Amino acid sequence: MRRTMLKSKIHMAVVTDSLIEYEGSLALDRELMDAANMIPYERIFVADVENGNRFDTYLIEAERHSGDVIVNGAAARLVEKGDRIILFAYTEMDDETARQYRPIKIFPSNGNRRFEVKR
Repeated sequence: MRRTMLKSKIHMAVVTDSLIEYEGSLALDRELMDAANMIPYERIFVADVENGNRFDTYLIEAERHSGDVIVNGAAARLVEKGDRIILFAYTEMDDETARQYRPIKIFPSNGNRRFEVKR
């Protein structure tokens, strides 16, 4: 049996911008991507804590240490600058591995430039 499990999440990142006139995706500070074991073009799910909107998209790389969390394209209509969001990435694994796995949890602060990592 295979299970879809939470691989990693970034909890309460602050949206730094939203750009409607863009082809789509979410630009994320490369430092946060690395800490959460996320890579460019990976599918992610996003929940906006301020308004309850949920959507999925893919990641693109923003400059390391920039603090950028920029929602682009149509999804930009679902968030506002300053909103707190949660980003989720999932993976599939066999049942035995899933029962022992602990996801990476990132808790940003200081304009998304600092963060705490928990497992």
